[in-house]
Amino acid sequence: MDLMERYRRAQDGLDGVLAAVPAGRWDAPSRCAEWSVRDVAGHLIWGQWQMRSWATGEAGPDRAGAPGSPHPGALTGDDPVSAWRAARAASMPELTGKALARPTRITGIGDVPLAAVVPLMITDTITHTWDIGRALGMDVRLDADLVALAGDWARAHVVRRPGYFGPEVPPPDGADAQTRLLAFLGRAA
Repeated sequence: MDLMERYRRAQDGLDGVLAAVPAGRWDAPSRCAEWSVRDVAGHLIWGQWQMRSWATGEAGPDRAGAPGSPHPGALTGDDPVSAWRAARAASMPELTGKALARPTRITGIGDVPLAAVVPLMITDTITHTWDIGRALGMDVRLDADLVALAGDWARAHVVRRPGYFGPEVPPPDGADAQTRLLAFLGRAA
């Protein structure tokens, strides 16, 4: 399956979870240390603007939503779902074949084609989809194909430090692929 189609599916899953967040729950604690549900949404919004920046060569967004930022929720404004959808709508058309082939300097990774960042973005998106849903008591079942892709990416590239991914936790016996991925990324179901 096409990598960009997988990216769209990851974004669609996130969109569904964001749309289900009750109005009064945006400031609830998330599964990410020190971040509210709004902060996780702000980080994901920042990621869309960052991808657009890399694709166009334009100046990047404010670092307020970068991994480890103290309060990325500021990027959500009064309507986090609309802010997410606007960032997604601005980013996706810029991710053309030409843009994805262009060498891009990524902090901590080096110079890579932008396409090499898409699996990271899929991993980040599905993981935070679960973080938001789980924090609000939703039973989030991630797309198995995306879980497999994210698992492969994570095992090769995960960064374990504050603001990124925490230490691996042992998955329960007989855990499914989603639970094993999340445990590898420091999340206990």
